[in-house]
Amino acid sequence: MQNKSANTHYDWKDVASSFYEKSLSLALLLLLFTFLVFPKIEVKPYQHRAKEIQTIEIPPEVRQKFKPPEEVKPIIPLTIEESDMSDDEDIEEIETIGPTTLDLTKPPPVSREGTTPRFVVHEEIPIPIKKVRPEYSQFAKNAGIEGEVIVRAEVFEEGNVGAVEIVKSLQSGPGGLDEAAILAVKQWKFIPAKNQGKPVAVWVTFPIKFEL
Repeated sequence: MQNKSANTHYDWKDVASSFYEKSLSLALLLLLFTFLVFPKIEVKPYQHRAKEIQTIEIPPEVRQKFKPPEEVKPIIPLTIEESDMSDDEDIEEIETIGPTTLDLTKPPPVSREGTTPRFVVHEEIPIPIKKVRPEYSQFAKNAGIEGEVIVRAEVFEEGNVGAVEIVKSLQSGPGGLDEAAILAVKQWKFIPAKNQGKPVAVWVTFPIKFEL
């Protein structure tokens, strides 16, 4: 005996029709539920309202009371001195400065003051060949101040003086003898120190005497 269920055949059109009827019924129920639950929504059209602005004319007597302040310009006195030169005299022509060239690619010169090491090997010490006497301040003269200022000077390979330091002070402050000694030593010239016959930059210490 053959199985009856195995010989049963289903038409796919019947199956699709049954699902279609069920889906349509469910959609109608959802649509009916939506209309029952949610209130009716009314959309009102937008109405544009224009406001009128009224202008009021101000009487002339009222306008005079609200006059803007007048701008006061400063008066600069100008004095013209009469020249003794007559119109017929020749006016001296001033020559203009010729064109100059400025090379911006070159770096600015770097100051060497104070860059020399404190201890430099040298065989010959610097020898001063030009000395400038320091100026006595009026206060030091009136006070009768005398003595020595010990300075330490930086002498370059060219014999010029760089930085100058005070080792022993005599009178400091504006117009003091320490400042006068520094200004004087900066103008000194030296035969530079040498090491193996070559000039080298060194520091040298020496006194500056102040005598009345």
